[in-house]
Amino acid sequence: MDFFAQQAHVRRSTRFLVVLFVLAVLFIVAATDVLVVMMWLIWGHHHRLSPSVWVISSIVVVGFIALCSMYRIRSLSDGGKSVAESVGAVPVSPDTSDPQLRQLRNVIEEVAIASGLPVPDIYLMQDERGINAFAAGYSPSDAAICVTQGCIDQLSRDELQGVIAHEFSHVLNGDMRLNIRLMGLLFGIMVLAIIGRQMMWVGGGRSGRLSGDDGRQGLIALALLGIGYTGYFFGRLIQAGVARSRESLADASAVQFTRQTAGIAGALKKIAVLDDGSALQVGNRHEVAHMLFGEADDTYDPWYATHPPLRERIRVLEPGFQNEELVRLAESMRSAPAARDAVSSETTAAAIPAAAGAALLQPTSAIGTPVASLQPGQVGTGSFEHAAALQQSIPTTLTSAAQQPESALSLVLALALSAHDDLQAQQRRTIANAFGDDLQYAVTALASQVEALSPVVRMPLVALSFPALKQLPDGRQQTLLSTLEALVGMDSKVDLDEYCLARLLRVQLLEAMRPRRAPVDGLKKLPACRDSVMLVCAVVAAYGSADDAAARRAWLLAMDQAFPGVAPTWQTPSLDWQQPFERALDDLDGLMPAAKEIVILSLLSAIRADGVISAAETELLRVICASLHCPLPPQSGA
Repeated sequence: MDFFAQQAHVRRSTRFLVVLFVLAVLFIVAATDVLVVMMWLIWGHHHRLSPSVWVISSIVVVGFIALCSMYRIRSLSDGGKSVAESVGAVPVSPDTSDPQLRQLRNVIEEVAIASGLPVPDIYLMQDERGINAFAAGYSPSDAAICVTQGCIDQLSRDELQGVIAHEFSHVLNGDMRLNIRLMGLLFGIMVLAIIGRQMMWVGGGRSGRLSGDDGRQGLIALALLGIGYTGYFFGRLIQAGVARSRESLADASAVQFTRQTAGIAGALKKIAVLDDGSALQVGNRHEVAHMLFGEADDTYDPWYATHPPLRERIRVLEPGFQNEELVRLAESMRSAPAARDAVSSETTAAAIPAAAGAALLQPTSAIGTPVASLQPGQVGTGSFEHAAALQQSIPTTLTSAAQQPESALSLVLALALSAHDDLQAQQRRTIANAFGDDLQYAVTALASQVEALSPVVRMPLVALSFPALKQLPDGRQQTLLSTLEALVGMDSKVDLDEYCLARLLRVQLLEAMRPRRAPVDGLKKLPACRDSVMLVCAVVAAYGSADDAAARRAWLLAMDQAFPGVAPTWQTPSLDWQQPFERALDDLDGLMPAAKEIVILSLLSAIRADGVISAAETELLRVICASLHCPLPPQSGA
């Protein structure tokens, strides 16, 4: 689905959520005020209740709900991993030798590369036999993808791809931040039920009958329990109302991403026929029900359902679907319990022709592929297969280095080294001063393999390294970022590869360190950022063109897309374009989603000008999209 249209949908969902939450809180406040009157009468006070008591009661209830919501959101401040760990999930090791888990990692890494996102943390709910999954976090940089054991036991590779693509659409479309907020708000309005239940338990333990003060406490507890479960009712309705439409959009996004319906439709069919379905057993499953791929319970309740009915979801994907297909599927699964594709330790990635992988290893400067089909805000149309080819083209020694924190640190520093020997010697001394001689030797050992890489593989390799880099202590991450800045600025000429690497890691690592501070959708309109648009498009045009005249033509096409009818004057970017470019990207990140779409369209107009996408354009586009928090447009070169 269109990312920018989905962003607008998420905004509407947020407003809808706020309205429903306010209504639920008002109802709880009114019910609590009635309870105060009851308590007043039970304790024998028959004179008129002062209005100030009503006001104080209302303020206390609203404040209590707000504090409880803030507490729950605060408890999830670590982002996606805190949500995954709250349901008992365990991380999947990057160097796992288990064939099923290796396949899971490969699928998730392919989707991340195709969409231009950092590889998320990967978690497994080992004790859950149902087929389910969810994505959680505040931004793509702190995202976690969590799947159940049932997913990897029951699904084929295509079906697993469909489920993962569905979850990545939530990462791309900004649903995750809304989901965490929803967890906090629901906790706030449901907490009275928890208090009432505890009071009933304590009161029942101290006295076998309700009399005197214990009787009054029991009545109060019963009233709180009733109010709390009324809040629970409203909370589940809010959860279902916000989630249901977004799940249908995520199904459609998965089809667009994988270019086939059989995968995700097959996963839904298996949920329909298996005894465990998509049900979870963990006690707090309802807290994450709105995040899941399928329903959290084994029975479908239309009032509380967070997803459309299974058969309805399948028919949207496959209009010719008949219920008899489920009967045949159930019979075939009974005769062949291991219904998923065979996975061997030797073959855990998508089947890509060897020639394609070999071609990608050649260090070319351009990819001679037409780019007329590039569209902003969408993923798919070939990018998935290309991402798998990119992943397979990376030497095993480098993918292994990307899996552990210290070796990943050495790898990204090796990627930042200059090709010029004299400058590289200075850079190595800088690395040794920052991290010590041992790490500098490790960087040197990787340098020759990194230098032989195809230019288009560099940024995907950074994406693969990202989960390991996040595990470094904050101080070491900060040292990495400052060292990269020093390497980039070591000579007067800005090296594009070094700059893109430093910018990408700075944006993503800083967001991962402070998940709750990740940027939200901006409000600025395009004319307010005109100079920034002109500069960013000029840099892309200059690096993607053979000469200044070609760059000017590409830039004018971009300007006609962004500001039709305006006749701007072309200026060749200066040699010290880096700092103005940085400020321009930060400025553009404050645009509203519709304006960002125009920026990406303008960049694509510049890229289309000569009919091919160069390695420089590939890297710049990936960095710009990451800085603007947009998905990478589908293309064979990125």
